Amino acid sequence: GSHAQLEDTAPRIVEHPTDVLVSRGEPATLSCKAEGRPAPVVEWYKDGERVETDREDPRSHRTLLPSGSLFFLRILHGRRGKPDEGVYACVARNYLGEATSRNASLEVAGE
Repeated sequence: GSHAQLEDTAPRIVEHPTDVLVSRGEPATLSCKAEGRPAPVVEWYKDGERVETDREDPRSHRTLLPSGSLFFLRILHGRRGKPDEGVYACVARNYLGEATSRNASLEVAGE
């Protein structure tokens, strides 16, 4: 039925991302760990927009790690654009609800 199991719990974030400063072309990781039952699905948002990872695009340089952290193979940063710079947050969801992490900024060190 549609009744929640007694053991099931809404997600909660147990490890929040922290601000990172990275050099262009270097790898970076934004931490996120969520608990819940059933295990929550984690999605990342940057400046309020959903972040595509290699789950949606196999060629993406961003990987969603099994823990829920977001891993950048290398930070993309050019004269024209700073596609990775911004404010990130992870959202963990299951059928009982969702939890949003604190915001963390990813900044690329000066040229």
